[in-house]
Amino acid sequence: METTFAEILREFLTLKGLTQTAFARAVGVKQSQVSEWLRGKASPGYDALRRMSLAYGVSVDYFLGLREDF
Repeated sequence: METTFAEILREFLTLKGLTQTAFARAVGVKQSQVSEWLRGKASPGYDALRRMSLAYGVSVDYFLGLREDF
């Protein structure tokens, strides 16, 4: 079964001990946007994925579910 972005993001926030608000601030989006991602109501676009990768030094492939390690 394919892992969803919501599952990947939830695991990442837990592993890093991040709140939705802290993650949103680092990525440059509203906390409500992160909440929508976590509920599976929306997915991040290219710019948001790029900012996530740069903010946390994590491959975009991780957030896309293409690799299991950061």
